[in-house]
Amino acid sequence: MNIPEHNSRNNIDRFNGFQELYDQHRPQAPGMVVDLLTNYLQKRPGLVVDVGCGTGLSTLIWQGRAAKVIGVEPNEDMITVARRKLEQLGDTDRITFEQGYSNQLPVDNGAADIITCSQSFHWMEPVSTLQEAARVLASGGVFAIYDCDWPPTINWQLEREYEHLIRLSDRLIEQHADPDTTASKRDKNTHLQALQDSGHFRFTREIVFHHTEPCSAERYTGLLLSQGGIQAALKLGAAAQHLESEIGVFQAMADDFFRGGVINVLFSYRMRLGIK
Repeated sequence: MNIPEHNSRNNIDRFNGFQELYDQHRPQAPGMVVDLLTNYLQKRPGLVVDVGCGTGLSTLIWQGRAAKVIGVEPNEDMITVARRKLEQLGDTDRITFEQGYSNQLPVDNGAADIITCSQSFHWMEPVSTLQEAARVLASGGVFAIYDCDWPPTINWQLEREYEHLIRLSDRLIEQHADPDTTASKRDKNTHLQALQDSGHFRFTREIVFHHTEPCSAERYTGLLLSQGGIQAALKLGAAAQHLESEIGVFQAMADDFFRGGVINVLFSYRMRLGIK
């Protein structure tokens, strides 16, 4: 599949090979997203386009809440899981998954009421992506970028170790990975400014909200392992041995904290939103 200009093969390939783990442990987008964006749109959406949809965790929440939903994802491993889940739901008339790119959407001019980017905009080239969003959004349409903070809130020792392992994986990638194959991630704190600077939106703002989900030791460890940086570092082979050892320590800490039980963890979300 040819990659359009301004897209990165390295960013797409970063998510190869751990799609099942990702889908099993990552949080489904909360229903509050649907409520917030529908309120801003001021009507039931005709078409929702979920860009960088991954395994469909942020797409399928729109089932029954929009006339049509399209999930767009460049990574074949991720979209294969999304399509399998959709087949199980059997709602293929109203929901589809298309392999594609943020700056080349399979949507007619002005056809979309809502475009979302869940945990994905930081992997996209912002200028061409927002130009494409402006093309396909109807007047009054909503463009929303939303991400949850890592790690989820539950216990300070676990969170400190989680952050340490993320930093360790980043250092290993910097020291040992081939720069020509390394993914490039934008600072999420620049998302709102990108919306404002684009000139495509009459209103922009940031919204903060929270959501709780049940979590076990297995899931909390799985959330850590679902991080792209962790997975990229583990692929470094011998250079990742220390990381593997420390992940084992983290898993033991999680086992000790959860003690075989399930506890609600807090996911904190930041949404950057623009109205065309």
